[in-house]
Amino acid sequence: MNDERAVVGERRWVNAVFGLMAWVLGLIFFFPVFWMVLNSFKTEADANTSPKLFFDPTLDRYRDVTESAGGVLSFSQAFTNSAVIVLVSTLIVLALAIPAAYALAIRPVHKWRDVLFFFISTKFLPVVASILPLWILARNFGLLNTRTVLVILYTGMNLPLAVWMLRSFFQEIPRELIEAAEIDGANLRGQLTSIILPMAAPGIAATALLCVVFAWNEFFYAVQLNPVSGSTVPIWVTSNVSTRGDFLAKLSAASVLACLPVVIAGWLAQKRMIRGLAMGAIK
Repeated sequence: MNDERAVVGERRWVNAVFGLMAWVLGLIFFFPVFWMVLNSFKTEADANTSPKLFFDPTLDRYRDVTESAGGVLSFSQAFTNSAVIVLVSTLIVLALAIPAAYALAIRPVHKWRDVLFFFISTKFLPVVASILPLWILARNFGLLNTRTVLVILYTGMNLPLAVWMLRSFFQEIPRELIEAAEIDGANLRGQLTSIILPMAAPGIAATALLCVVFAWNEFFYAVQLNPVSGSTVPIWVTSNVSTRGDFLAKLSAASVLACLPVVIAGWLAQKRMIRGLAMGAIK
């Protein structure tokens, strides 16, 4: 009896230690974000002097970054560009990835392993090595400084990830349900709408959210192919960097505005995101 109590007590201590370590690591990773948000409510003098936790908050920096043109585009224009590019590319990715994942998971095609390897092999090439041919193609087709070129690139960038994830989600669906639907006379469309998509909805939401995050945060292709009229939010944030002086508070406010949409999207999709990742797509 004493031995069991000792074991239970030791486990509690171990769990407490690991829990404390997790909290410490979490706070360490969260602190830069916290400090960025804090600086966004400071004056430039407070943000660039010794660290201050107590100060008179102000929204002037947010007014500065939203009312000024930012050197390239205004915040509203950059936000609109990013929103359109991200939403359109994500919808196209899902429209292409869902039937592809169905073919690889529910009705495996011939040499499906080679198909999966081909999808993932497209991620092997560094983005720096691909920018020159992409820039030449975009110039020849008249797509430079347009949203269209980024929609195409972000679709190709996120499609392999979406296919791999959705295939894993679809594999978790019991085959008995699909066979029962076939016996009842359901065609492919009926199977997708009545069984596969409702059951895989958490996984689809998780996949869509990751595609949104990757497309929203992408900077390299955007700055090389859309430096003017098609600028996105990441480019707009860097336009608030100036050599005329220290503008840490202004840059912090711009960074907060850039991060806010994906944070809100993640918070709204939190439950489905957790359920989707728990289905086995990310091990």
